[in-house]
Amino acid sequence: MTITFYDYAVAPSPRRARIVLKEKNIAHETQEIDLMTGAQLSKEFRKINPNATVPALKLEDGTVLFENWGIALWAEEIAPNPSLLGKTATEKGLVASWTAKIDFHGTLAFAEAFRNTVPQMKDRALPGVRNFAQVPELAERGFARLRDFLGDLNCQLENSEFVVGDNFSLADIWAITILDACRWIKVAPGEEHQHLQDWQERVSMRASVKL
Repeated sequence: MTITFYDYAVAPSPRRARIVLKEKNIAHETQEIDLMTGAQLSKEFRKINPNATVPALKLEDGTVLFENWGIALWAEEIAPNPSLLGKTATEKGLVASWTAKIDFHGTLAFAEAFRNTVPQMKDRALPGVRNFAQVPELAERGFARLRDFLGDLNCQLENSEFVVGDNFSLADIWAITILDACRWIKVAPGEEHQHLQDWQERVSMRASVKL
């Protein structure tokens, strides 16, 4: 069996796994799951991932990994170079800490703002098999949290080429996918976020990151 990656090209979450696979040069086949037509809810796909979400990665032995962290940890183990989780104990701790911070303050804030305002997400305010109504108040909080997130990330990048030191890592992957997706809701770094803008331009030039 070959490794099969279940993707939706425009979505930020599977893009994270896609960048990891490209950085690690892990050979795989790709199957597109069109979220806009509800393909993730089909009986066929739910046999692969009962959570009805992408990304999902079906390994050669049939095991399915269905979260970005799981896919990244697996990829780091089978293809250690280049390292995306840090080379030293301190780097590993910082990469994990910043990736978690980006998830909580960036990813969740974006999800609140996006999924509770976009008409296509009506009654689909959370991913998965169950329907949830949009909550406008959560969207307001999401936009406010994103403003703080941009400021925090800009400060972190003031004296650092990447989110954690001099090496591209999982933290950069998490951050760039959310920043790029924020364009959908008209949120972007401003003139007060020059360090963040410079970083975004540098990272966007990587072959694995280019849209």
